[in-house]
Amino acid sequence: MSQFDSYASPLSSRYASKEMSGLFSPRTRYSTWRKLWLNLAIAEKQLGLTAITDEAIEQLRAHVTITDEEIDAASAQEKIVRHDVMSHVHVYGIAAPAAAGIIHLGATSCFVTDNADLIFLRDACDLLLTKLVNVIDRLSAFALEYKDMPVLGWTHFQPAQLTTVGKRATLWIQELLWDLRNIQRARDDIGLRGVKGTTGTQASFLALFDGDHDKVEELDQLVVELLGFKFGYPVTGQTYSRKIDIDVLGPLASLGATAHKMATDLRLLANLKEIEEPFESTQIGSSAMAYKRNPMRCERVCSLARHLTGLYQDTVQTASVQWFERTLDDSAIRRVSIPSAFLTADIVLSTLLNITSGLVVYPKVIQRRINSELPFMATENIIMAMVQKGQSRQECHEKIRVLSHQAARVVKEEGGDNDLIERVKKDNYFSPVWDELDKLLDPSTFVGRAPQQTDKFVKVTVSAALAPFKTYLTSEKVELSV
Repeated sequence: MSQFDSYASPLSSRYASKEMSGLFSPRTRYSTWRKLWLNLAIAEKQLGLTAITDEAIEQLRAHVTITDEEIDAASAQEKIVRHDVMSHVHVYGIAAPAAAGIIHLGATSCFVTDNADLIFLRDACDLLLTKLVNVIDRLSAFALEYKDMPVLGWTHFQPAQLTTVGKRATLWIQELLWDLRNIQRARDDIGLRGVKGTTGTQASFLALFDGDHDKVEELDQLVVELLGFKFGYPVTGQTYSRKIDIDVLGPLASLGATAHKMATDLRLLANLKEIEEPFESTQIGSSAMAYKRNPMRCERVCSLARHLTGLYQDTVQTASVQWFERTLDDSAIRRVSIPSAFLTADIVLSTLLNITSGLVVYPKVIQRRINSELPFMATENIIMAMVQKGQSRQECHEKIRVLSHQAARVVKEEGGDNDLIERVKKDNYFSPVWDELDKLLDPSTFVGRAPQQTDKFVKVTVSAALAPFKTYLTSEKVELSV
């Protein structure tokens, strides 16, 4: 069994994007191995190894993309020799006979397996960044559209002061921006293992170049450049340090936490009937209850986000138990956890992209909930207005306290509407401010700087963060599998 093959197909075939599932496919993996062998041969030839001919290079280049038949042939060979890399060396040599004797020259298996892994980590981050940028962009458009719409804020899931629909969305966006920063940072910190040999000493390559240390260093750097990396790790054991996996999957786990929090908020808002995820005209919410509109997309996000955050522990535990220059108990778990993390993150972002492209807001429900709570919030405004009319604050406070408790009793014990304002309008004591009650109860005066914060955040902070990713933006609608 080759690296990553055991996991890529089941999850990706139905849910993950073609790009991400393709990246972790057998064809991409084995073709990347061939690309590594090709570039190793190019570098070795360039530095003077006469055993490598132009014909060998051309045959390697002509067959760098593996065919289905060659994958099957390598699988059959592996059953005989019980070694995946050597099976592919054998099959590649049949396709490129002029190079059969120099494929993998001086290298250990980790030259292809680990360098390929690092390429996949880098390229998978790029795929995630593209989707994450678009989620942020669409959610930012939503925030601007609803920056002025007052909505009841919650603390401890109890009614608190008002905010706006757009301002609440900025809280999700801010965390997504941090995820964007973290994934980009992790991506840029990925180097190549390069050519380091069996235990990282480069002894085999030193022998190839007759003890010329400068040429070995030059070979290492040349391979790094040919593979499109800015740098290679200066020292390794047989493998690159598994702490690199921690550095990469850590930001993915953090993204999982962000996605879970956002999707949970939307599930709660769906229960409140204030905001819902997209719901297709022919979609069925329940096999029994025809009226239901279950937030299945957000539930999917929460479900997969929990899996994503848990995978981080695989990398931490694996890195901690590597013995000396290497041990093999990292291999099987990485075949599962690394592709699983990227495939899962890909699905989470695809789902969020679908959700943020079609959020449905119900202003009348939002206004009704505000109306049920705003009278209590407005009591301080009423007291201040009465004091300005010459009334005693203490006397006014007592009268409004009594009326508030009467209104609360109607709401809690009788199930009625909040009638505090009607009670104020019927009490002649408050007649000096009757004409001002509508102004005192205007929800827009209770949201503070929420609209201004939202506007500046999107137009300054978000705009600056997305500026390097302008080419990533798309208006394409994301369809989801059921």
